[in-house]
Amino acid sequence: MSRLLDLMRGDPVADRVVPPSTRSSALTLIISAIMAFLAVFALALSLATLRLADRWSSALGESATIRLTAPEESEEARLSRILAILSETPGIASFRALTVEEEKSLLTPWLGEAVPLETLPIPRLVELLPADQDYDAEGLRLRLEAEVPGAALDDHAAWRRPLVRSAHRLTVLGFGALGLILVAMAAMVTLASTASLAVNRPALRVLRLVGARDAFIARAFVRRFTLRALTGAALGTLIGLAAIWALPDMEAAGGFLTGLGFGGLSWLSALLIPLIAAIVAFWATRAAAFRALKEIP
Repeated sequence: MSRLLDLMRGDPVADRVVPPSTRSSALTLIISAIMAFLAVFALALSLATLRLADRWSSALGESATIRLTAPEESEEARLSRILAILSETPGIASFRALTVEEEKSLLTPWLGEAVPLETLPIPRLVELLPADQDYDAEGLRLRLEAEVPGAALDDHAAWRRPLVRSAHRLTVLGFGALGLILVAMAAMVTLASTASLAVNRPALRVLRLVGARDAFIARAFVRRFTLRALTGAALGTLIGLAAIWALPDMEAAGGFLTGLGFGGLSWLSALLIPLIAAIVAFWATRAAAFRALKEIP
């Protein structure tokens, strides 16, 4: 880091070694901006899927549901039996039967107001909250099946685990894509700096002949390409953040990508992208510069 800070201060004498504007340096600026823009979206997707996995894991893991499908004449008796069984089951913090009105309010967003829900055979639901995750769900399921025909326990585990696992895998893929973007940036900066060194090969040979040290010559190229990468990455990051901020709010729609973007202090994490891009460009250009100088007789 100290080398990077010393590099930013610059050396006016060494800076004159590199032409003020080349196609390679302009290419570095453009590539860094594009890569940073993509990095912002990769980071936003990773953070969004991480929050989604945590939300699914906590929300779905806290409750379970008992579904009762029974003839109308025996429905209340069976519902009372379910409540009695739950009161005898250890490890359950609380439970309650949803009213018909509550069940209709849950179905209205999906079926619409025009559907006569009272004519549909809607099963009765009992919501229960386990006191801990170690309660005997399988034992409760078997007892309900034996004593209350038409009752079924759904602890959400069958479909919760694949969802959470998929969200975690998307998070890993997002951070993996972020790493690949940085690798691609390092490769592009290396190619651009190597091309610039090749173009200025005669001038570098003359500098070597008059006694210029490799560190002096390399410093000029490293500073030029590092600053271009930092400038381009900062520009791409700002554009990416603006694009994320301009995304429509999907919270009301309940979409899958609800929460895509940054919130709170996570906005600051995106500001690390230009700094990381500058560090990557620094080491990539430094390695390319010394490798090219060693090839000059």
